[in-house]
Amino acid sequence: MVQDLKKLMPQAKATKTGPVTVEVPGAQQVEGETIPRRNVKAKDELRLIPHEGINTLYDILRYSSSKFGNAKAVGSRKILNIHEETKKVKKMIDGKQQEVEKKWQYFELSPYKFQSFVEFEKATLTVGAALKKLGMDPHDRLHQFASTSSQWLTMAHGALSQSMAIVTAYDTLGEEGLTHSMLQTHAKVMFTDPHLLPKLVNPFKEAKDVTAVVYSTHHEPKQKDIDALTSAHPHLKVMSFDELVKLGEENPAEPTPPQADDLACIMYTSGSTGTPKGVLLKHRNVVAAIAGVDVIVGPYLGPGDSLLTYLPSAHILEFVFENACLYWGGTMGYGTIRTLSDNSVRKCKGDIRELKPTILVGVPQVWETVKKGIVSKVEAGGAITKNLFWGAMAAKGFLLNSGLPGSGILDAIVFNKVKDATGGKLRICMNGGGPIAKETQRFISLAITPMISGYGLTETTAMGALMDPLAWTDTALGEPPACIEMKLVDFADAGYFATNKPAQGEIWIRGGGVSSGYLDLDEETKEAFTSDGWFKTGDIGEFDAKGQIRIIDRKKNLVKTLAGEYIALEKLESVYRSAPVVANICVHAALDKMKPIAIIVPAEPALKKIAEENSIEGDHLEELVHNDKLNRIVLKQLQTAGQKGGLASFEIIEGVVLADEEWTPQNGLTTAAQKINRKGILKKYQKEANKAYGDS
Repeated sequence: MVQDLKKLMPQAKATKTGPVTVEVPGAQQVEGETIPRRNVKAKDELRLIPHEGINTLYDILRYSSSKFGNAKAVGSRKILNIHEETKKVKKMIDGKQQEVEKKWQYFELSPYKFQSFVEFEKATLTVGAALKKLGMDPHDRLHQFASTSSQWLTMAHGALSQSMAIVTAYDTLGEEGLTHSMLQTHAKVMFTDPHLLPKLVNPFKEAKDVTAVVYSTHHEPKQKDIDALTSAHPHLKVMSFDELVKLGEENPAEPTPPQADDLACIMYTSGSTGTPKGVLLKHRNVVAAIAGVDVIVGPYLGPGDSLLTYLPSAHILEFVFENACLYWGGTMGYGTIRTLSDNSVRKCKGDIRELKPTILVGVPQVWETVKKGIVSKVEAGGAITKNLFWGAMAAKGFLLNSGLPGSGILDAIVFNKVKDATGGKLRICMNGGGPIAKETQRFISLAITPMISGYGLTETTAMGALMDPLAWTDTALGEPPACIEMKLVDFADAGYFATNKPAQGEIWIRGGGVSSGYLDLDEETKEAFTSDGWFKTGDIGEFDAKGQIRIIDRKKNLVKTLAGEYIALEKLESVYRSAPVVANICVHAALDKMKPIAIIVPAEPALKKIAEENSIEGDHLEELVHNDKLNRIVLKQLQTAGQKGGLASFEIIEGVVLADEEWTPQNGLTTAAQKINRKGILKKYQKEANKAYGDS
């Protein structure tokens, strides 16, 4: 039966029944709180290790090598060429329309080249020996300031094999945040990407602990960047990853295995405001997280599965999933957010169609892009194609809901062509990092493969909730992993009480995944972590009849408007995001206004289609976003989406701002984890926001 589950192609329906969580046996009721709940499979004792003898990430490495040997572990693609295309676009500059040139970059990539589990282990131990030769000792720290890649993971495990800890910082972190992380952690060696070398010149003026910089070899460095860094800081040893491996081969050293209570990682949160906080994660935290998720999804995953790894490794969800994938014996193929689809590459396939993954983890923006890409192709296919597709969607939804057979025939006739866009082999996809529109989750789940949800925080090593693929639902996030317990605590300000039916309150989490606190931030640690081990998440939740958790609000994203009603910004965004014209969205609610507004990045094909249907002239996004008539039509569409999504009258937006550029970590309007920077977006579009509110 276990083997069957590992080949299972789940459908978007729940075949498992019964409760998934239970109240902790013998726990006392505390006023203003629910009794803590645990996963039903761990009701008497939390699962803190995935397998006997696995207590550290070093143990995970050794276990995967001995068990899976010569199977494919990690794979990468090389950039063979970058193709630039220049197009002329119309843009509003100082209120006047002008034609400007805009450049687009497209990547030409090699096929995937893989290392086996044995080869990956050997490479990591060689890197560990090299770090030791560079003067690093146990408990010293390696700073990882780089994008996701197989070399990132190799560097991390190399350091961990010598009882060193890693410091993770997003590759989009600005100089100020980077300097802060270097000064605070006293890291001795830094791993980075060639294009980030110029960003190091200023931080190293203050941060003097780093003695060596190692750069990845997926891209060629510019010699002038290396020269600029070494001439500004002559004490620095700057070398490539390949040179580091050679140094390790020439100076072999036995591993120094870490202990479960040793620090494994200082992970900086991706907060878009203030100084990022360094969360302290021990080996036992990450190992417990792997044990916790293994109980839920482990039965479905194993050798033969492939995971497309492209989210930032500096994000806790990606970090845990990559290490869990090592434990399960799956194959990881590394990609980038820019090269996922065929649209952004030339003379090759995008990462998804090249790797053909069976597992794909994404954030809401990625799934919205996938959905809108499919819909635009369907809409362009003529009336017969359109009617066939949407008819099949409705029929499949009905068959699955009513438990009738026949959905497989619809897959064969209609949906297998759609599945090809994601490689054709996806069995499970997962959304994390923020709430997704229910309509989008249902669409992906019916058209491609069931989308399960995950929820967690850096402080809980990504542990919070995870959906069992056979308990699929679009009304909850899933069950708490087996390594944690969870309770709800009154948040009286907004009327969330443990005595409500169902019980509601702030989610508190305790267990194996919970961090010991923040680096050098005693006050913040005391504020967020209780003396008996609970972490206060700031998220408002409720349990459904099965004991699955729902997130219904977030304390810091609750805004009390002039109407005296609380508005939950993330909930509204997940509803409005389902409108075809929305590529990304930031809802803003002002304290002195009755209703919110939305600032959106429009999906260009959808916006052009609306313009065409309403005889509005304009060839490009930069031109169309300033058209008042188009703005009013888009506003009406969003208001309709809000009403269809069941929003209350005070949650329906009264105005919309159409942004003229994509929001990216590079322009500071999203974090590296693809979360929107609310303050940054409002600052950039303040004038337009005032107009949307009806202010002069």
